[in-house]
Amino acid sequence: MGGFFLEAFDFDLLGDPIPEGFGKRGRPPHRPTQEKRKLVIQLCAFQWPVDKIAAALGITAPTLRKNYFRELKAKAEARCRVEAKLLSALMGEVEKGNVSAIDKYMKRLERHDRLIAAETIANRGAAAGVLAGGAQSVGAAGGKLGKKEAARRAAGDYTGIFAPPDGPVLQ
Repeated sequence: MGGFFLEAFDFDLLGDPIPEGFGKRGRPPHRPTQEKRKLVIQLCAFQWPVDKIAAALGITAPTLRKNYFRELKAKAEARCRVEAKLLSALMGEVEKGNVSAIDKYMKRLERHDRLIAAETIANRGAAAGVLAGGAQSVGAAGGKLGKKEAARRAAGDYTGIFAPPDGPVLQ
């Protein structure tokens, strides 16, 4: 019986089954496959627009939205999912003892540490508009300070290594 099922379906050059009615009037129905779903997720990770993804699959944008709505809905998290799979595969190679994979993994960790340090430095004045006790800064006119003015005033309040240098003394 196994031979019967193989002979009942014809496959195109890409290995996809040729749908019934192919070659007749109208466009044949689109059949989503697991490989196509993975491709949609990968293209979403690179923030491809819907029209471009549809063109890559050889379908229209409405057909893409109809058949791959779950993958498109998770477009924001697609990059995280792809990166997680890559890191998992990389860790698998690290566990096998692949020296190149170990080097790449260490570089990823170092890059992550640099990004965290840069974010920490960039956000060190984030609470500049809030004074002790949770009160907000108040301008000379008695109103609340704007974000830019609060940031300017907070920039002059730093002490220690990161304090701005004193201005030149004019005589």
